[in-house]
Amino acid sequence: MPMSAIPRRVILLLSAGLLLAGCQPPPPPPPTAAIAATKPAQAVRQLTAHLRDNELQAFAREAVPPELHGRLEAAWREGRTRWPLDELPFGSRLPEMLAALAAPDAEAHLQQVFERQFAGADRALKTAAASLGLFGAQYVAHEAGYSDDERQHYAQLIAAISQWGASAPLGDRQRARQALAQLAGAARRTGLTSAAAFREAGMDASLRRLGPFAAAFKQALTAYGLDLDADLGTLEASLQQQTGDRARVRMRYRLAGQDIDTVVSLRRVDGRWYLADYLRHAEAALARPAPAHAVPSGTVTGPGPRARR
Repeated sequence: MPMSAIPRRVILLLSAGLLLAGCQPPPPPPPTAAIAATKPAQAVRQLTAHLRDNELQAFAREAVPPELHGRLEAAWREGRTRWPLDELPFGSRLPEMLAALAAPDAEAHLQQVFERQFAGADRALKTAAASLGLFGAQYVAHEAGYSDDERQHYAQLIAAISQWGASAPLGDRQRARQALAQLAGAARRTGLTSAAAFREAGMDASLRRLGPFAAAFKQALTAYGLDLDADLGTLEASLQQQTGDRARVRMRYRLAGQDIDTVVSLRRVDGRWYLADYLRHAEAALARPAPAHAVPSGTVTGPGPRARR
């Protein structure tokens, strides 16, 4: 039976996601207490602690000022953004991936797809990992939406993850079966299998539901030799420079056996510090128009077929 387009994309997205899972500033161990981030390095530690603990809704709440967070929540329900998921590799394809993983018999069907396309194809997957690394590096270097800080940081992340992917057992059948079972179960529990479901749940509830899925994804990575928790524990954040309401913080850590050394910019707003790139991306997300097919949450459609979402 021919393979459907969606499962093929899901397997490719999962494989690529394994290679690019590190494309975010990695979190250190959580702080001992939740204290207002009145210092730049402290803000970095607190934000990334939420990511390590899979507290995505807490991350979104503290990544931007309260007024901006409120506008993002409204834009999310209007279908104009899924920030901060937009920061993730393939974030725009997340509803599609969750839908395929949550489908009935997804584990068996996707395992069959894996068997036909990837099982035992170690050499081809290693080549794909190297090619993906080159493509990712070129994309980051030329994509206009990235700051100089992001280009410098993400280039290191992509190189480290690409090198890991070139030696990871991505073609192993048993690991794939275990990973698909973990991810399928976690996807079903989210209840987020369409763009409409994300929109109707709202930003805070959607991110809270995605926390366990993020945990399952990290757990799946460990079977392929990428222990993110161990790597994240190596992070050090230190203030490099502060001038008024602007600051620079140095982040050093190891990822997939490689040393990462980068600097991020922060801005102080109403006494609290925020990563400048997250503020910039959040503002850009608000500037996007609603998709033409979006139906506002709570809208009642007339008789006949439901409006396409």
